[in-house]
Amino acid sequence: MANATEFQQRVQQLGKLIAELEQMPDSPLKVATGELVQLLMEVHGTGIERMMEIVFDSHGTGAETIEKLGNDAIVRSLLLLYSLHPENLETRVHKSLDALRPRLRKLNYTIEFISVEDGAVRLQIESSGHACGSTTENVRRMVEEVVYEYAPDVTSLAILGLEDRPSSGFVALGSLTAPSIAHTVQPTSHAVTVGGAD
Repeated sequence: MANATEFQQRVQQLGKLIAELEQMPDSPLKVATGELVQLLMEVHGTGIERMMEIVFDSHGTGAETIEKLGNDAIVRSLLLLYSLHPENLETRVHKSLDALRPRLRKLNYTIEFISVEDGAVRLQIESSGHACGSTTENVRRMVEEVVYEYAPDVTSLAILGLEDRPSSGFVALGSLTAPSIAHTVQPTSHAVTVGGAD
């Protein structure tokens, strides 16, 4: 079974393949391929949604089990792909920052949440000492990796307080839904709501 890193790499590869399909000239094959992907998304999404409902309706531990599923690195990405994650984006970004703070503290950095709007996240990072360029780049990479681990559906990530650098090349889950591919390959619109979700 793939680990979380391998799974995320496969998700990124899926995004790249869909982007390549979007760039292809319009043709019956492109339309048919887009419709196939959309149908697979709908079938899988409906099945996963039903599984989540069955778990949630389980006596006593359903909500706790769904929370564990939402916290698992692999299952989390799958639930997000089908819009079934029990927590909203902001909650998951805050969880990523909670995971980051002890590691950043050792490097004399602090990090704070600023905002999230339409999937675009803004964070503020500060250093209590002088940091060289390599340390700064390592910190940037660390923040990106952890935020995207918890919230791969982030569409853009701005880290204020570090010098401007190009994005690290993460493929957000939102990029898997290329708008021009045969009616758009959209995640299902359903969601299982558990404690505090939107």
